[in-house]
Amino acid sequence: MKMDKNKLLLFALLIFGSVGCDRVTKDLAREHLSGLGELSYLNDTFRLVYVENPGAALSFGADWHPDLKFWILSLLPLTVLLLVFGFVLKNLNKLSLVHILGLGLIIAGGLGNLLDRFFNNSLVPDFMNLGVNDLRTGIFNVADVCISAGIVITLVYYRSMERATA
Repeated sequence: MKMDKNKLLLFALLIFGSVGCDRVTKDLAREHLSGLGELSYLNDTFRLVYVENPGAALSFGADWHPDLKFWILSLLPLTVLLLVFGFVLKNLNKLSLVHILGLGLIIAGGLGNLLDRFFNNSLVPDFMNLGVNDLRTGIFNVADVCISAGIVITLVYYRSMERATA
């Protein structure tokens, strides 16, 4: 079966574009926010503050032994991303554009953060925070947004497929 070149191009552009946006924003944050402290916008709904996260989401695993951290926060996610990437390539013709979008965003976000783990001494730059009063998100980056959006899109897609077949 011949691979759909349009879907493959969309998938590749989505990944390269998302990783590119992540890299650019992390570099800009490092250059312009590092050492500034916290900047607040929109009545403190949106904050910019530069931190380098040694763990995963919400600093999960930051205090682990470096060997354990490498296996759990670097090699395991890389393996999962490669499996998802292979799944998409193998099933590209069967997947809807929405499904490709969701999985592509997950891959792009994971790859963006893994690049930091491998090339930035396991430190992932984070710089955005949302919230109202004391109800706030953790500090995150564009890769985290891609992963979260990809998961939501994929879950909504699967849920809609379940409803369609019920």
